[in-house]
Amino acid sequence: MRFAAALCALALVASGVGGAALAAPGLVAPALAVPASQDGATGNPHAAAAEESPASPDAHAVQAEVRAGEREDARLASAVAARLLRQPALQRVTVAVSGGVVTLGGEVLADADRKLAAELAGKVSGVVQVVSQVRIDADLHTRLDAALDQARGKLVRAVAALPLLVVAIGLVWFAAWFGRRMSRWPLRWLRGRADNPYMDGLVRRVVQSAVVIVGLVLALNLLGATALVGAVLGSAGVIGLVVGFAFRDIAENYMAGVLLSLRRPFAPDDHLVIDKYEGKVIALTSRATLLMTLDGNQVSLPNSLVFKSVVTNYTANPKRRFDFSLPVDPSESIGRARDLGLESLAKVEGVLGDPAPSFAVDGYATKGIDVRFFGWVDQRRNDVGKVRTEALRAVRGAFARAGVHGPETVRYRAPDAPAHEAPTGDTSVNRDIDAQLADAQRASDQDMLNPQGSGDAKP
Repeated sequence: MRFAAALCALALVASGVGGAALAAPGLVAPALAVPASQDGATGNPHAAAAEESPASPDAHAVQAEVRAGEREDARLASAVAARLLRQPALQRVTVAVSGGVVTLGGEVLADADRKLAAELAGKVSGVVQVVSQVRIDADLHTRLDAALDQARGKLVRAVAALPLLVVAIGLVWFAAWFGRRMSRWPLRWLRGRADNPYMDGLVRRVVQSAVVIVGLVLALNLLGATALVGAVLGSAGVIGLVVGFAFRDIAENYMAGVLLSLRRPFAPDDHLVIDKYEGKVIALTSRATLLMTLDGNQVSLPNSLVFKSVVTNYTANPKRRFDFSLPVDPSESIGRARDLGLESLAKVEGVLGDPAPSFAVDGYATKGIDVRFFGWVDQRRNDVGKVRTEALRAVRGAFARAGVHGPETVRYRAPDAPAHEAPTGDTSVNRDIDAQLADAQRASDQDMLNPQGSGDAKP
Protein backbone atom coordinates (compact mmCIF):
# COMPACT_ATOMS: atom_id res chain seq x y z
CA MET A 1 0.00 0.00 0.00
CA ARG A 2 2.83 2.42 0.79
CA PHE A 3 4.46 1.68 -2.58
CA ALA A 4 1.15 2.38 -4.39
CA ALA A 5 0.68 5.64 -2.44
CA ALA A 6 4.16 6.78 -3.45
CA LEU A 7 3.47 6.10 -7.11
CA CYS A 8 0.22 8.02 -6.83
CA ALA A 9 1.98 11.03 -5.27
CA LEU A 10 4.63 11.07 -8.01
CA ALA A 11 1.98 10.95 -10.70
CA LEU A 12 0.04 13.84 -9.15
CA VAL A 13 3.14 15.97 -8.87
CA ALA A 14 4.01 15.36 -12.51
CA SER A 15 0.53 16.33 -13.64
CA GLY A 16 0.56 19.58 -11.58
CA VAL A 17 -2.12 18.61 -9.05
CA GLY A 18 0.37 18.76 -6.09
CA GLY A 19 -0.56 18.80 -2.30
CA ALA A 20 -4.44 18.75 -2.54
CA ALA A 21 -4.45 15.20 -3.57
CA LEU A 22 -2.24 14.25 -0.66
CA ALA A 23 -4.76 15.57 1.75
CA ALA A 24 -7.52 13.38 0.32
CA PRO A 25 -7.09 9.81 1.27
CA GLY A 26 -8.30 7.04 -0.98
CA LEU A 27 -7.63 8.69 -4.36
CA VAL A 28 -5.23 6.17 -5.76
CA ALA A 29 -6.49 4.20 -8.76
CA PRO A 30 -6.45 6.79 -11.70
CA ALA A 31 -2.92 7.96 -11.02
CA LEU A 32 -1.29 4.58 -11.47
CA ALA A 33 -1.57 4.86 -15.31
CA VAL A 34 0.36 8.19 -15.57
CA PRO A 35 4.01 7.68 -16.57
CA ALA A 36 6.59 8.94 -14.11
CA SER A 37 8.89 11.86 -15.11
CA GLN A 38 12.55 12.25 -14.38
CA ASP A 39 11.75 14.49 -11.38
CA GLY A 40 9.55 11.74 -9.96
CA ALA A 41 12.37 9.30 -10.43
CA THR A 42 14.71 11.45 -8.32
CA GLY A 43 12.06 11.66 -5.50
CA ASN A 44 9.90 14.31 -3.85
CA PRO A 45 10.34 15.35 -0.17
CA HIS A 46 6.57 15.65 0.38
CA ALA A 47 5.95 12.14 -0.96
CA ALA A 48 8.64 10.66 1.35
CA ALA A 49 7.03 12.37 4.34
CA ALA A 50 3.64 10.99 3.35
CA GLU A 51 5.08 7.46 3.11
CA GLU A 52 6.59 7.49 6.63
CA SER A 53 3.52 8.87 8.54
CA PRO A 54 1.66 6.21 10.81
CA ALA A 55 -1.81 4.94 9.89
CA SER A 56 -4.74 6.37 11.92
CA PRO A 57 -7.40 4.01 13.46
CA ASP A 58 -10.70 3.83 11.70
CA ALA A 59 -13.50 5.16 13.94
CA HIS A 60 -16.07 2.75 12.52
CA ALA A 61 -13.78 -0.24 13.03
CA VAL A 62 -12.99 0.83 16.59
CA GLN A 63 -16.67 1.19 17.42
CA ALA A 64 -17.37 -2.24 15.96
CA GLU A 65 -14.60 -3.80 18.04
CA VAL A 66 -15.88 -2.08 21.19
CA ARG A 67 -19.38 -3.37 20.60
CA ALA A 68 -18.04 -6.86 19.95
CA GLY A 69 -16.01 -6.70 23.20
CA GLU A 70 -19.06 -5.56 25.16
CA ARG A 71 -21.06 -8.45 23.78
CA GLU A 72 -18.24 -10.88 24.71
CA ASP A 73 -18.04 -9.42 28.24
CA ALA A 74 -21.80 -9.77 28.60
CA ARG A 75 -21.56 -13.39 27.45
CA LEU A 76 -18.75 -14.11 29.94
CA ALA A 77 -20.66 -12.41 32.76
CA SER A 78 -23.74 -14.53 32.02
CA ALA A 79 -21.72 -17.73 31.81
CA VAL A 80 -19.86 -17.08 35.07
CA ALA A 81 -23.04 -16.03 36.89
CA ALA A 82 -24.82 -19.14 35.68
CA ARG A 83 -22.03 -21.35 37.04
CA LEU A 84 -22.00 -19.60 40.39
CA LEU A 85 -25.78 -19.68 40.80
CA ARG A 86 -25.70 -23.49 40.61
CA GLN A 87 -23.82 -23.53 43.94
CA PRO A 88 -26.03 -22.80 46.99
CA ALA A 89 -23.10 -21.29 48.90
CA LEU A 90 -22.32 -18.79 46.10
CA GLN A 91 -25.73 -17.19 45.72
CA ARG A 92 -24.52 -13.78 46.97
CA VAL A 93 -21.43 -13.53 44.79
CA THR A 94 -21.55 -10.70 42.19
CA VAL A 95 -19.87 -10.81 38.77
CA ALA A 96 -18.40 -7.95 36.72
CA VAL A 97 -16.49 -8.48 33.44
CA SER A 98 -14.37 -5.93 31.59
CA GLY A 99 -12.12 -6.88 28.69
CA GLY A 100 -12.22 -10.57 29.67
CA VAL A 101 -11.15 -9.84 33.28
CA VAL A 102 -13.74 -11.21 35.71
CA THR A 103 -14.11 -9.37 39.03
CA LEU A 104 -15.97 -11.28 41.77
CA GLY A 105 -17.57 -9.49 44.69
CA GLY A 106 -20.17 -10.13 47.36
CA GLU A 107 -19.98 -12.31 50.49
CA VAL A 108 -19.63 -15.98 51.32
CA LEU A 109 -19.60 -17.93 54.59
CA ALA A 110 -16.25 -19.72 54.31
CA ASP A 111 -12.88 -19.29 52.67
CA ALA A 112 -13.41 -22.55 50.80
CA ASP A 113 -16.45 -21.01 49.08
CA ARG A 114 -14.36 -18.03 48.00
CA LYS A 115 -11.77 -20.32 46.43
CA LEU A 116 -14.51 -22.34 44.76
CA ALA A 117 -16.00 -19.19 43.17
CA ALA A 118 -12.62 -18.17 41.71
CA GLU A 119 -12.02 -21.70 40.43
CA LEU A 120 -15.41 -21.91 38.71
CA ALA A 121 -15.01 -18.49 37.09
CA GLY A 122 -11.55 -19.38 35.77
CA LYS A 123 -12.92 -22.45 33.97
CA VAL A 124 -15.22 -20.40 31.69
CA SER A 125 -13.85 -20.24 28.15
CA GLY A 126 -12.62 -16.77 27.22
CA VAL A 127 -11.82 -15.54 30.76
CA VAL A 128 -8.43 -13.83 30.79
CA GLN A 129 -8.05 -13.27 34.53
CA VAL A 130 -10.11 -13.63 37.72
CA VAL A 131 -9.88 -10.98 40.43
CA SER A 132 -11.54 -12.14 43.65
CA GLN A 133 -12.88 -9.44 45.94
CA VAL A 134 -15.28 -11.75 47.74
CA ARG A 135 -15.52 -11.13 51.51
CA ILE A 136 -16.17 -13.55 54.35
CA ASP A 137 -19.52 -12.82 55.95
CA ALA A 138 -18.95 -12.30 59.68
CA ASP A 139 -22.57 -11.61 60.59
CA LEU A 140 -23.56 -13.86 63.51
CA HIS A 141 -27.17 -14.19 62.46
CA THR A 142 -26.25 -15.20 58.92
CA ARG A 143 -23.68 -17.75 60.03
CA LEU A 144 -26.05 -19.19 62.63
CA ASP A 145 -28.74 -19.60 60.00
CA ALA A 146 -26.29 -21.31 57.71
CA ALA A 147 -25.21 -23.69 60.48
CA LEU A 148 -28.84 -24.51 61.28
CA ASP A 149 -29.53 -25.14 57.62
CA GLN A 150 -26.60 -27.53 57.41
CA ALA A 151 -27.68 -29.35 60.57
CA ARG A 152 -31.23 -29.57 59.27
CA GLY A 153 -30.03 -30.95 55.97
CA LYS A 154 -27.85 -33.58 57.68
CA LEU A 155 -30.73 -34.56 59.95
CA VAL A 156 -33.03 -34.98 56.97
CA ARG A 157 -30.44 -37.11 55.21
CA ALA A 158 -29.91 -39.19 58.36
CA VAL A 159 -33.63 -39.83 58.70
CA ALA A 160 -33.84 -40.75 55.04
CA ALA A 161 -30.91 -43.17 55.47
CA LEU A 162 -32.26 -44.65 58.73
CA PRO A 163 -33.51 -47.90 57.13
CA LEU A 164 -30.11 -48.43 55.51
CA LEU A 165 -28.42 -47.64 58.82
CA VAL A 166 -30.52 -50.26 60.60
CA VAL A 167 -29.64 -52.84 57.95
CA ALA A 168 -25.94 -51.91 58.21
CA ILE A 169 -25.96 -52.28 62.02
CA GLY A 170 -27.68 -55.62 61.69
CA LEU A 171 -25.07 -56.71 59.16
CA VAL A 172 -22.21 -55.81 61.54
CA TRP A 173 -23.94 -57.60 64.43
CA PHE A 174 -24.44 -60.70 62.31
CA ALA A 175 -20.78 -60.61 61.26
CA ALA A 176 -19.70 -60.43 64.93
CA TRP A 177 -21.97 -63.36 65.86
CA PHE A 178 -20.88 -65.42 62.88
CA GLY A 179 -17.22 -64.59 63.59
CA ARG A 180 -17.53 -65.95 67.13
CA ARG A 181 -19.11 -69.12 65.85
CA MET A 182 -16.61 -69.50 63.05
CA SER A 183 -13.60 -68.87 65.31
CA ARG A 184 -14.36 -72.07 67.24
CA TRP A 185 -13.87 -74.34 64.25
CA PRO A 186 -10.05 -74.09 63.96
CA LEU A 187 -9.68 -74.38 67.76
CA ARG A 188 -10.77 -78.02 67.72
CA TRP A 189 -8.16 -78.74 65.05
CA LEU A 190 -5.42 -76.90 66.98
CA ARG A 191 -6.21 -78.47 70.33
CA GLY A 192 -5.89 -81.91 68.80
CA ARG A 193 -2.25 -81.09 67.99
CA ALA A 194 -1.04 -78.69 70.69
CA ASP A 195 -2.48 -77.45 73.96
CA ASN A 196 -1.45 -73.81 73.72
CA PRO A 197 -3.99 -71.33 75.09
CA TYR A 198 -2.25 -68.37 73.50
CA MET A 199 -2.44 -69.89 70.01
CA ASP A 200 -6.10 -70.68 70.67
CA GLY A 201 -6.79 -67.07 71.60
CA LEU A 202 -4.68 -65.67 68.75
CA VAL A 203 -6.37 -67.78 66.05
CA ARG A 204 -9.76 -67.02 67.50
CA ARG A 205 -9.13 -63.27 67.47
CA VAL A 206 -7.75 -63.33 63.91
CA VAL A 207 -10.71 -65.28 62.52
CA GLN A 208 -13.28 -63.22 64.39
CA SER A 209 -11.64 -59.92 63.43
CA ALA A 210 -11.47 -60.92 59.76
CA VAL A 211 -15.17 -61.77 59.65
CA VAL A 212 -16.12 -58.54 61.48
CA ILE A 213 -13.99 -56.45 59.09
CA VAL A 214 -15.72 -58.03 56.10
CA GLY A 215 -19.11 -57.25 57.62
CA LEU A 216 -18.04 -53.68 58.40
CA VAL A 217 -16.84 -53.10 54.82
CA LEU A 218 -20.14 -54.40 53.46
CA ALA A 219 -22.07 -52.15 55.85
CA LEU A 220 -20.06 -49.07 54.84
CA ASN A 221 -20.51 -49.94 51.18
CA LEU A 222 -24.24 -50.13 51.79
CA LEU A 223 -24.15 -46.65 53.35
CA GLY A 224 -21.93 -45.27 50.58
CA ALA A 225 -19.00 -44.62 52.93
CA THR A 226 -16.47 -47.03 51.44
CA ALA A 227 -13.91 -44.23 51.11
CA LEU A 228 -13.75 -44.10 54.91
CA VAL A 229 -12.31 -47.63 55.00
CA GLY A 230 -9.53 -46.67 52.60
CA ALA A 231 -8.67 -43.62 54.66
CA VAL A 232 -8.56 -45.64 57.89
CA LEU A 233 -6.46 -48.42 56.40
CA GLY A 234 -4.13 -45.92 54.76
CA SER A 235 -3.47 -44.13 58.02
CA ALA A 236 -3.19 -47.35 60.02
CA GLY A 237 0.33 -48.02 58.73
CA VAL A 238 1.60 -44.57 59.65
CA ILE A 239 -0.11 -44.67 63.04
CA GLY A 240 1.31 -48.13 63.71
CA LEU A 241 4.82 -46.93 62.92
CA VAL A 242 4.50 -43.90 65.19
CA VAL A 243 3.01 -45.95 68.01
CA GLY A 244 5.72 -48.58 67.60
CA PHE A 245 8.45 -46.00 68.16
CA ALA A 246 6.60 -44.28 70.98
CA PHE A 247 5.76 -47.50 72.85
CA ARG A 248 8.81 -49.55 71.99
CA ASP A 249 9.09 -51.10 75.47
CA ILE A 250 5.44 -52.13 75.47
CA ALA A 251 5.83 -53.69 72.02
CA GLU A 252 8.97 -55.50 73.19
CA ASN A 253 7.16 -56.91 76.22
CA TYR A 254 4.24 -57.98 74.06
CA MET A 255 6.46 -59.80 71.55
CA ALA A 256 8.37 -61.45 74.41
CA GLY A 257 5.03 -62.58 75.85
CA VAL A 258 4.08 -64.08 72.49
CA LEU A 259 7.36 -66.00 72.28
CA LEU A 260 7.13 -67.18 75.89
CA SER A 261 3.58 -68.41 75.36
CA LEU A 262 4.69 -70.33 72.27
CA ARG A 263 7.77 -71.85 73.91
CA ARG A 264 6.10 -72.26 77.35
CA PRO A 265 9.23 -72.69 79.49
CA PHE A 266 7.06 -72.73 82.63
CA ALA A 267 3.47 -73.28 83.70
CA PRO A 268 1.20 -71.91 86.43
CA ASP A 269 2.26 -72.96 89.97
CA ASP A 270 5.86 -73.61 88.84
CA HIS A 271 8.54 -72.58 91.31
CA LEU A 272 10.94 -70.26 89.47
CA VAL A 273 13.97 -68.10 90.05
CA ILE A 274 14.11 -65.31 87.45
CA ASP A 275 17.06 -62.98 87.74
CA LYS A 276 16.99 -62.27 91.49
CA TYR A 277 13.27 -62.95 91.98
CA GLU A 278 11.96 -66.27 93.32
CA GLY A 279 8.37 -67.39 93.55
CA LYS A 280 5.56 -69.40 91.99
CA VAL A 281 3.95 -68.51 88.67
CA ILE A 282 0.55 -66.86 88.85
CA ALA A 283 0.02 -66.08 85.18
CA LEU A 284 1.67 -64.93 81.97
CA THR A 285 -0.06 -61.86 80.54
CA SER A 286 0.61 -60.03 77.30
CA ARG A 287 2.94 -57.58 79.05
CA ALA A 288 4.22 -59.19 82.27
CA THR A 289 4.85 -62.44 84.13
CA LEU A 290 3.20 -62.53 87.56
CA LEU A 291 4.96 -64.32 90.43
CA MET A 292 3.90 -64.98 94.02
CA THR A 293 6.99 -64.90 96.22
CA LEU A 294 7.40 -67.35 99.10
CA ASP A 295 6.68 -64.41 101.40
CA GLY A 296 3.26 -63.96 99.81
CA ASN A 297 4.09 -60.86 97.75
CA GLN A 298 3.04 -60.51 94.14
CA VAL A 299 5.80 -59.52 91.70
CA SER A 300 5.17 -58.35 88.13
CA LEU A 301 8.18 -58.96 85.87
CA PRO A 302 8.29 -57.49 82.33
CA ASN A 303 8.18 -60.23 79.73
CA SER A 304 11.30 -58.84 78.04
CA LEU A 305 13.24 -59.34 81.31
CA VAL A 306 11.93 -62.89 81.67
CA PHE A 307 12.76 -63.70 78.06
CA LYS A 308 16.35 -62.44 78.36
CA SER A 309 17.11 -63.73 81.87
CA VAL A 310 18.31 -67.12 83.08
CA VAL A 311 15.23 -68.90 84.44
CA THR A 312 15.62 -71.65 87.03
CA ASN A 313 12.56 -73.87 87.14
CA TYR A 314 12.52 -76.04 90.25
CA THR A 315 9.23 -77.66 89.24
CA ALA A 316 10.23 -78.88 85.78
CA ASN A 317 12.00 -81.87 87.36
CA PRO A 318 10.02 -83.18 90.36
CA LYS A 319 13.17 -84.60 91.95
CA ARG A 320 15.32 -82.03 93.69
CA ARG A 321 18.55 -82.49 95.60
CA PHE A 322 19.35 -80.91 98.94
CA ASP A 323 22.54 -80.89 100.97
CA PHE A 324 23.92 -79.89 104.33
CA SER A 325 27.27 -80.16 106.11
CA LEU A 326 28.35 -80.95 109.68
CA PRO A 327 31.83 -80.45 111.14
CA VAL A 328 33.47 -83.36 113.01
CA ASP A 329 36.66 -83.49 115.02
CA PRO A 330 39.79 -84.42 113.04
CA SER A 331 40.33 -87.36 115.39
CA GLU A 332 37.01 -88.97 114.40
CA SER A 333 36.72 -91.67 111.76
CA ILE A 334 35.37 -90.26 108.53
CA GLY A 335 34.07 -93.66 107.47
CA ARG A 336 32.15 -94.09 110.73
CA ALA A 337 30.65 -90.64 110.37
CA ARG A 338 29.70 -91.43 106.78
CA ASP A 339 27.94 -94.68 107.68
CA LEU A 340 26.02 -93.14 110.56
CA GLY A 341 24.96 -90.16 108.46
CA LEU A 342 23.80 -92.11 105.43
CA GLU A 343 21.93 -94.62 107.59
CA SER A 344 20.12 -91.85 109.45
CA LEU A 345 19.47 -89.92 106.25
CA ALA A 346 17.83 -92.90 104.55
CA LYS A 347 15.29 -93.18 107.40
CA VAL A 348 14.04 -89.61 107.07
CA GLU A 349 10.56 -89.37 105.57
CA GLY A 350 10.68 -87.80 102.11
CA VAL A 351 14.28 -88.75 101.29
CA LEU A 352 14.27 -90.86 98.12
CA GLY A 353 16.06 -94.18 97.85
CA ASP A 354 16.67 -93.60 94.14
CA PRO A 355 18.83 -91.59 93.77
CA ALA A 356 20.21 -92.74 97.12
CA PRO A 357 21.73 -90.36 99.68
CA SER A 358 25.42 -89.60 99.19
CA PHE A 359 28.36 -88.23 101.12
CA ALA A 360 31.39 -86.02 100.51
CA VAL A 361 34.17 -84.42 102.53
CA ASP A 362 34.38 -80.69 101.89
CA GLY A 363 37.78 -80.11 103.43
CA TYR A 364 40.19 -80.82 106.25
CA ALA A 365 41.50 -78.20 108.66
CA THR A 366 42.74 -77.94 112.20
CA LYS A 367 39.35 -76.68 113.27
CA GLY A 368 37.65 -79.83 111.98
CA ILE A 369 36.47 -81.83 109.00
CA ASP A 370 33.35 -80.69 107.10
CA VAL A 371 31.33 -83.68 105.97
CA ARG A 372 28.52 -82.98 103.50
CA PHE A 373 25.47 -85.17 102.96
CA PHE A 374 23.22 -85.15 99.89
CA GLY A 375 19.66 -86.37 99.52
CA TRP A 376 16.85 -86.25 96.95
CA VAL A 377 13.24 -85.21 97.42
CA ASP A 378 10.14 -85.63 95.26
CA GLN A 379 8.70 -82.09 95.35
CA ARG A 380 5.25 -83.34 94.41
CA ARG A 381 4.95 -85.10 97.80
CA ASN A 382 7.42 -83.37 100.13
CA ASP A 383 8.87 -79.94 100.71
CA VAL A 384 12.61 -79.74 100.17
CA GLY A 385 13.16 -77.27 103.00
CA LYS A 386 11.32 -79.38 105.54
CA VAL A 387 13.03 -82.58 104.48
CA ARG A 388 16.43 -80.93 104.69
CA THR A 389 15.66 -79.73 108.21
CA GLU A 390 14.60 -83.21 109.34
CA ALA A 391 17.62 -84.80 107.70
CA LEU A 392 19.98 -82.40 109.47
CA ARG A 393 18.29 -83.11 112.80
CA ALA A 394 18.46 -86.89 112.25
CA VAL A 395 22.17 -86.97 111.35
CA ARG A 396 23.08 -84.63 114.19
CA GLY A 397 21.21 -86.87 116.64
CA ALA A 398 22.90 -90.01 115.28
CA PHE A 399 26.35 -88.41 115.74
CA ALA A 400 25.52 -87.46 119.32
CA ARG A 401 24.22 -90.89 120.23
CA ALA A 402 27.21 -92.67 118.65
CA GLY A 403 29.72 -90.34 120.27
CA VAL A 404 30.97 -88.76 117.09
CA HIS A 405 32.28 -85.47 118.37
CA GLY A 406 32.57 -82.26 116.57
CA PRO A 407 35.60 -79.95 116.79
CA GLU A 408 36.78 -78.82 120.25
CA THR A 409 34.56 -75.78 120.00
CA VAL A 410 31.55 -77.89 118.94
CA ARG A 411 30.05 -80.82 120.84
CA TYR A 412 26.98 -82.85 119.78
CA ARG A 413 24.69 -83.88 122.58
CA ALA A 414 21.53 -85.84 122.05
CA PRO A 415 18.61 -83.95 123.56
CA ASP A 416 16.34 -85.63 126.02
CA ALA A 417 13.39 -86.20 123.72
CA PRO A 418 9.95 -86.68 125.23
CA ALA A 419 8.30 -90.05 124.77
CA HIS A 420 5.58 -88.73 122.45
CA GLU A 421 7.97 -86.99 119.99
CA ALA A 422 7.85 -88.43 116.51
CA PRO A 423 11.10 -89.76 115.05
CA THR A 424 10.83 -87.28 112.21
CA GLY A 425 8.98 -83.99 111.83
CA ASP A 426 6.61 -82.72 109.16
CA THR A 427 8.06 -83.07 105.64
CA SER A 428 4.89 -82.47 103.61
CA VAL A 429 4.72 -79.99 100.73
CA ASN A 430 4.67 -76.38 101.85
CA ARG A 431 1.15 -75.01 101.26
CA ASP A 432 1.58 -71.65 102.96
CA ILE A 433 0.91 -69.51 99.87
CA ASP A 434 -1.29 -71.93 97.91
CA ALA A 435 -4.53 -70.16 98.83
CA GLN A 436 -3.11 -66.75 97.94
CA LEU A 437 -1.68 -68.17 94.71
CA ALA A 438 -5.07 -69.61 93.71
CA ASP A 439 -6.83 -66.32 94.43
CA ALA A 440 -4.31 -64.41 92.32
CA GLN A 441 -4.67 -66.88 89.45
CA ARG A 442 -8.44 -66.55 89.49
CA ALA A 443 -8.12 -62.77 89.47
CA SER A 444 -5.89 -62.83 86.38
CA ASP A 445 -8.05 -62.85 83.22
CA GLN A 446 -5.17 -62.71 80.72
CA ASP A 447 -3.30 -65.91 81.52
CA MET A 448 -1.60 -67.11 78.33
CA LEU A 449 -0.37 -70.35 79.93
CA ASN A 450 -3.44 -71.90 81.54
CA PRO A 451 -6.27 -72.85 79.12
CA GLN A 452 -8.77 -72.91 81.97
CA GLY A 453 -7.75 -69.45 83.16
CA SER A 454 -7.77 -67.79 79.76
CA GLY A 455 -11.06 -66.33 78.71
CA ASP A 456 -9.99 -66.48 75.07
CA ALA A 457 -9.37 -70.20 75.16
CA LYS A 458 -12.83 -71.25 76.26
CA PRO A 459 -14.84 -72.89 73.51
